[in-house]
Amino acid sequence: MQSGIVELLNSNRISAELKTIADKIYNNQRISEADALVLFQQGSIPFLGTLANFVRERLHGDTTYFNRNFHIEPTNLCVFSCNFCSYSKIYAKREEGWELSIDQMLHMVQKYDGQPVTEVHIVGGVHPKMDLQFFADLLKAIKTHRPGLHIKAFTAVEYDYMFRKAKVSVEEGLKTLISHGLDSIPGGGAEIFHPDVRTKICADKVDGDGWLNIHATAHKLGLHSNATMLYGHIETYEHRIDHMNRLRNLQDETKGFQTFIPLKFRNQDNDMSNIAESTIVEDMKMYAVARLFLDNFPHLKAYWPMLGRHNAQMTLSFGVNDIDGTIDDTTKIYSMAGSEEQTPTMTTEQLVALIKQVNRKPVERDTLYNIVKDYSDVTVAEEAGFSSN
Repeated sequence: MQSGIVELLNSNRISAELKTIADKIYNNQRISEADALVLFQQGSIPFLGTLANFVRERLHGDTTYFNRNFHIEPTNLCVFSCNFCSYSKIYAKREEGWELSIDQMLHMVQKYDGQPVTEVHIVGGVHPKMDLQFFADLLKAIKTHRPGLHIKAFTAVEYDYMFRKAKVSVEEGLKTLISHGLDSIPGGGAEIFHPDVRTKICADKVDGDGWLNIHATAHKLGLHSNATMLYGHIETYEHRIDHMNRLRNLQDETKGFQTFIPLKFRNQDNDMSNIAESTIVEDMKMYAVARLFLDNFPHLKAYWPMLGRHNAQMTLSFGVNDIDGTIDDTTKIYSMAGSEEQTPTMTTEQLVALIKQVNRKPVERDTLYNIVKDYSDVTVAEEAGFSSN
């Protein structure tokens, strides 16, 4: 782990500026926004990979987490019209979309009865008729049926609309949902916080301050949450750094974030289809700088359906220590935008093999990163008997 970074510190082939940043990272010192910009602009892929892998292994060794999860997407009808979205249908064209009843969604949960899934992830469009009480009833129905299933549900965008419509504060709304079974919050809807970008790509939904306030309130109430950033469209490096800095500052205050997930912009079937997607080099750079800058975030996740399996493997050398879960083809959000995986499902066996192929240690976790099972010593023959979820 240390040999690579020691070589960097002694190298004559990198600039004094980069060497100073590497020295900070080696000594576990926080890098600045200006340092992050230098890394984006000047850091080579080998340089960034060496530093990010050093931090990853200092925090987690070779451990690479995954979980057994599935998604429920209540609707793709939405009152908002984000330019990058290939998923939602404007409510005025609702005949082109779907909306699920509580009974239909409960049936989706019941399909996993007897299977060792630990998490259901619930996110979707912002539907004007799916209100706070509707979702409270949904959570209660799921918890009544399967009390041990962790419910990670709704983005800050959904919460903002839900609570404003119900005329309750963020704290009151979250307390209601917690009392009905909410366990944690996903990181979606963050996009890019900076108003110069946000007003161009998603002007009508909750702003960056509102997103951060919802997560801060959730942390105050004892919920953990994740955070995302949509990158690779019209934003600059400075916008990315501003976004991550706001997250880092809030994490200093609350310690409530578990995971940061960079989400690659995909340009299929949306109003930003004219924008070229980021290259794999740029993707790896994004993961590496995120790992180096977000020093108070325990985990960095690559969402494998978006990147594809092989690219997700590559991120494990650029700071990533989590590649999400089995998913079981239960999400359409990214496949509709042209993600690498159009039918995103992997068995536990496949996830374990994916991680082992790059000499990392596969560990199944629950949503809160409690270890369920360490698969590092499980043989291929034993893997063949894993539940496919």
